[in-house]
Amino acid sequence: MKRRLCSSLIAGLFTVAAHAGAHDGAHDAAPAPMPAPAASAGAVSGIDVASMDRGVRAQDDFFRYTQGGWLKNVDIPSDRSSWGAFNIAQDKVEQQLRTIVEQAAAARDAARGSDAQKMGDFYTSYLDEKRRNELGLAPLKAELARVAALQDKRALAALMARFSRIGAGSPLDMAVHQDNKDSTRYIVDIVQSGLGMPDRDYYLSTTDARLKDIRAKYQQHVEKMLALAGHADAAAKAAQIVALETELARVQWSAVENRDPVKAYNKYSLAQMPGLTPGFDWNAWLEGVGAKGKIDSLIVSQPSYLSALDKLIAATALPVWKSYFEFRLLSAYAPYLSQPFVDESFAFRGAVLSGAKVNRPLEKRAIAEINRNLSEVVGKAYVTQHFPAERKQQVEEMARNFIAAFGEGIEMLDWMTPETKKQAQLKLSKISVKIGYPDKWRDYSGLDIVRGDLVGNVMRAREFGHAYEVNRLGKPVDRSAWAMSPQTVNAYYNPELNEVVFPAARLQYPLYDASAEPAVNYGAVGISIGHEISHAFDDQGAQFDGDGNLRNWWTRQDAEQFAARGKVLVAQYGAYSPLPGYHLNGELTLGENIADNAGAIMASRAYKIYLKGKPGPVIDGFTAEQRLFMGLAQARRGKARDASLIAQIKADPHSPAEFRVNGSLRNHPGFYEAFDVKPGDKMYLAPQDRVIFW
Repeated sequence: MKRRLCSSLIAGLFTVAAHAGAHDGAHDAAPAPMPAPAASAGAVSGIDVASMDRGVRAQDDFFRYTQGGWLKNVDIPSDRSSWGAFNIAQDKVEQQLRTIVEQAAAARDAARGSDAQKMGDFYTSYLDEKRRNELGLAPLKAELARVAALQDKRALAALMARFSRIGAGSPLDMAVHQDNKDSTRYIVDIVQSGLGMPDRDYYLSTTDARLKDIRAKYQQHVEKMLALAGHADAAAKAAQIVALETELARVQWSAVENRDPVKAYNKYSLAQMPGLTPGFDWNAWLEGVGAKGKIDSLIVSQPSYLSALDKLIAATALPVWKSYFEFRLLSAYAPYLSQPFVDESFAFRGAVLSGAKVNRPLEKRAIAEINRNLSEVVGKAYVTQHFPAERKQQVEEMARNFIAAFGEGIEMLDWMTPETKKQAQLKLSKISVKIGYPDKWRDYSGLDIVRGDLVGNVMRAREFGHAYEVNRLGKPVDRSAWAMSPQTVNAYYNPELNEVVFPAARLQYPLYDASAEPAVNYGAVGISIGHEISHAFDDQGAQFDGDGNLRNWWTRQDAEQFAARGKVLVAQYGAYSPLPGYHLNGELTLGENIADNAGAIMASRAYKIYLKGKPGPVIDGFTAEQRLFMGLAQARRGKARDASLIAQIKADPHSPAEFRVNGSLRNHPGFYEAFDVKPGDKMYLAPQDRVIFW
């Protein structure tokens, strides 16, 4: 099981989303605030009052009550598939990073190999469209020749290894991470891969007209890419490639199946691998990825897929595989080639798959690429200029309160036995919290960045990152390492390290307001802190112990109680429909929904710990408890185009923003009290139907 990326902004593909449909404003407006002590003069609530829609009752649709005005008045930028609080924060970060990188690019006297030289030359290379257009497909000449030179299918193993190194994609991929049953050592995990669309449903669905249309456009896209590469028979090759990917999709595990860490933990010795895949040259693959001699076993996440892939390799003609791999290479590197490739890549991946109207500005694409490939080089400069020490201290204090709140919650559970509570408290006591940035920075001295060689820079950076991971094999687990850069607007929980991580960029407006009265921050950023801690105890995380090992620490009775609550939550979210004809997959989103629900309850409890028995003030006419929930909702603000929503529903374990807010608060007793929610209100759930895990 790999680390969990848990905000609504994930790798630039799945973003905060909500359906901004009509609402029923026939009821009265919001309730009068409940009595509380007056606020001190000059106190700032942090609530965006102007963006509210007071024609919507808080008790009927809290998401639109808190931000309905914003939803009505804000258009999604034409170069985006969605827009919301996380995107706004990320846009601000990109502007800050652009200043840093452009200063580096202007420093012509930067020493070779220095951080400034690497950032500056990478940026300059990306912006040099004239040179990219002159080069055309030439930067991929050596890799294309490697594909063309294939003489037999036995050589596909080495090619797949090469494509893993350069991030080009193939039917199987790998990851290096801690062994889920021995958290003291690293191991290689083999995972299914190789599809050009977001999920197997895009290939296999026979009833969804939208997906059928996307499938047809995908084949056209494949054809156009091959035609740009000079193939006269591009249409025939495209049909073969899509047919092959469809067969791959047919034997792949579903997103729900892949969520089961026990089912996905299948350790094989290297001597056993030929029995699973007789036709695959594992020796060549291990040598190609750089793992030969470093491991004696590996994890196969989907054994049935690997066995089926072996048969598919045997059944598919070599020329079809060569066409497939050529397209994989073109697709992976098209954004860095000449303009026709850039435009065609966006036409499908940006416009068709996500609904964006225009490609992002060149400078922003350049910054995003540098972020991916020089993450801690840029991050070091970013935190120096934009992350004050006092903010780190403030959030560390909040995190301590959340840990304490979770401990209180465990003891209050009426469905858990003392034996399991003891184990849960032990795991909680071992959670580590990382705020802001790493204690030590990654060394990039081995990465060569050359001005004017964009494709080469991207390829060398990907190989550098691959080597960094593979070189962990055989070494002690590095518990100080970060899996996310400080300038990333996101957060994660890693069950193998039992840690929660909050990068510096996540801790800024509009997701965190250092000038606001604390209640709103306990909602806005607190929901993220509580959410990530709760992942240690969701349906996946709860299968790992405090040391990061996949181990059952539950009594059978408690495990059954937990599973029963999960089924209720699956049904709740499965009833939500962001778009006509599309319902959320309650099983796919279960872990994130548990974390959203538990995180909201922890936010209320942690804020009370912060108050130390004192009442919270009334500001802007709202009680402290009301502002906490409003801060939570406004930090989840977002809207998305239909294409982006469909991609999210099909493959993202996060629910769209609307349901992350309304879905979690409908189960929260404190929300009912704060806003006087009663039977007949649309946010109301009968007490016996509410789900509380922690």
